[in-house]
Amino acid sequence: MRSTISSKGQVTVPVEVRERLGLLPGTPVEFELKEEGVLLRKGFSGSHPVHRVWETLRLDRPVDEVLDEMRGPRPTKK
Repeated sequence: MRSTISSKGQVTVPVEVRERLGLLPGTPVEFELKEEGVLLRKGFSGSHPVHRVWETLRLDRPVDEVLDEMRGPRPTKK
């Protein structure tokens, strides 16, 4: 995939990348300089390190279902 930097230093992120990373208008992104080039990754607005991991999860079922399986069912409210 290719894009071009504008005179203002802006670049259009290809739709395939935006969809895969869930990049919406206003989503923070991070650039990391590497020896072989630059890495673009979805940023996070929270300060907790778990936020980085959570954004990369690809769950095939609802989060509540996964948590119930890990912790057991939630108590019912009376």
